[in-house]
Amino acid sequence: MFLSIFELFKVGIGPSSSHTVGPMVAAKRFVERLNRQNIQPARIQCEFYGSLALTGKGHASDTAIILGLLGERPHTVSPDQIPALLETLAKQKCLLVPGCGTLAFDLERDIIFKFGETLPAHANGMKFAALDEGGPRLLEVIYYSTGGGFVQSEREMSGQVEVLEGPSLQSDVPHPFKNATQMLAMGRASGLSIAQMKRANELARGASDLDGGLDEVWRIMHACIDRGLAGEGRLPGALKVERRAAKLYQQLLSESGNNRPEPHLAMDWLSVYAIAVNEENAAGGRIVTAPTNGAAGVIPSVLRYYSDLCNEPSKQGIRDFLLTAAAIGGVIRHNASISGAEVGCQGEVGSASAMAAAGFAAANGGTNEQIENAAEIALEHHLGMTCDPIGGLVQVPCIERNALGAVKAVTAASLALRGNGSHFVPLDSCIETMRQTGLDMKARYKETSRGGLAVNVVEC
Repeated sequence: MFLSIFELFKVGIGPSSSHTVGPMVAAKRFVERLNRQNIQPARIQCEFYGSLALTGKGHASDTAIILGLLGERPHTVSPDQIPALLETLAKQKCLLVPGCGTLAFDLERDIIFKFGETLPAHANGMKFAALDEGGPRLLEVIYYSTGGGFVQSEREMSGQVEVLEGPSLQSDVPHPFKNATQMLAMGRASGLSIAQMKRANELARGASDLDGGLDEVWRIMHACIDRGLAGEGRLPGALKVERRAAKLYQQLLSESGNNRPEPHLAMDWLSVYAIAVNEENAAGGRIVTAPTNGAAGVIPSVLRYYSDLCNEPSKQGIRDFLLTAAAIGGVIRHNASISGAEVGCQGEVGSASAMAAAGFAAANGGTNEQIENAAEIALEHHLGMTCDPIGGLVQVPCIERNALGAVKAVTAASLALRGNGSHFVPLDSCIETMRQTGLDMKARYKETSRGGLAVNVVEC
């Protein structure tokens, strides 16, 4: 398989890659199909199933559908313009759909949450229908949001047609590793680092201005942290969670001149960077999926820690970090999952922590074996983690969970770098364990808000 770094690190908006970005992409794809088939409906309807139905309101899935029908793209839509678009819709009850004209649209009638019903191929299912004046369905298409903003139609999931996005056959790249064992073997045979192999694969698949693209990903991550460190007030939703990154940041700045800093200060900086990103995500801001929105704070936090607080950081180190993290993320997605609806939060924050640990080890000169060891340590200690967002919002425990994922990533990398890369549990075995654990995990612990903290904490 080949998964480009720019497919794994997508630019979008919060609060969720699978529940916000995915539905927006699916809605836009449905409109494009209507245009190709020259279908002119009177209205469009969307039904949410499974996890999308149960937590869609808290994840702004309905808003995402509206944006997609309007032709908006996750990486270009302006978060600041969304409230005005929704206000106009509420007043006029119609949408200007590209290629279809102005269609009647009532949020309560045309977006339906099928609570308790699940479509067969994935927990995140949605069904779009184009309706004629009298109600007959002119076209009906099922899409699945499979995590990290990836979307597949029902026919793509079943193998009837070619998948439009995501992993493809990797036979046409110089280092076609499908798992960590192959990755290490190819590294030994070629004498290249994981970052160098990933770079060669990207270039072989026609990546233009690869370094420019990597620098842009980091620029957006960095800007997201800065916005989060300045943001104040309450996050959207019934929980009324107060943003705290700005206050934590000011406390750390005020202590920066202390002649006797606390030894755990590094963990405080990692935490505030991660919290800043995930508060921005919860507020619907501009985010880089890494590999999902719910886990978007881990990698930027560790990368900012490397850039600002470590000895002798470099631009090449940042690029190697991202390339290495993407290589590990691709292996995890191919052999298990990065979707909280499939395997719980071990697939989101756990995967992000493994990717960050690998990237941090690479940026600090780790060998391929040490990098693989770092990823394994980080992932191993997230196994079994459930996805149980209180109120269906990507806030509690999600925001703090990213902070702890970042701390674990640096700890894992540090342990690995102090060893020689030899260790007991291979990364591939850890990834397979995560997959099996996800299969065994009850549905109420997988992004449905029907188990764990979501039912044991009273919403105030």
